[in-house]
Amino acid sequence: MTDRRTFNRNVALALVALATTARAQQKTKTPRIGILSPIAPLSPPSPNHEAFRQALRELIYVEGRTIEIDFRSADGKLERLPVLAAELVRLKVDAIVTNSEGAIRAAKDATTIIPIIMAVTGDPVETGLIASLARPGENITGLTNLASGLNRKRLELLKEVVAPATRIAVLRYPGEPVRSVVEWNDAQAAAATLGLSLQSVEV
Repeated sequence: MTDRRTFNRNVALALVALATTARAQQKTKTPRIGILSPIAPLSPPSPNHEAFRQALRELIYVEGRTIEIDFRSADGKLERLPVLAAELVRLKVDAIVTNSEGAIRAAKDATTIIPIIMAVTGDPVETGLIASLARPGENITGLTNLASGLNRKRLELLKEVVAPATRIAVLRYPGEPVRSVVEWNDAQAAAATLGLSLQSVEV
């Protein structure tokens, strides 16, 4: 796995490449990036957002001068994501960055032309966001934290640390229903082989 600085630099590089291509087509236009998030922006900005902006600065892209960034947040109200995605499309951004299944899906429904960068997601193939990791197709690309067997390893470690435990609560995020089901099924399969019982708890 890469560290946060490398991760954000890779995302920034991908965005700059896309934005630069668009600017070459419209030489007078400043590259514009749309960021679509399901949660409210933090104050001060989160380390991830600051690392992203720092990576852009290192590539000589300064927000407000040589590149524009339009941030749209659903403030935890996931039903707003489609409206916000449509706003970014109307602004004619050169690329849209997303960081959750719901936001990616909203952006995908809003445009088939503007490149969509998945800053992070689980299994985008299983959730139907892309065709395959090798050939995602359409206008979506990006990164995944998919790690086959990770749930089993987590449960193995938990069972070792808390030896008497036989019943484990699993916190699940209802805002990403498809991914939640995929990971839940994976965890249940692993638990069955470890003699553990899982209890689903939505948060």
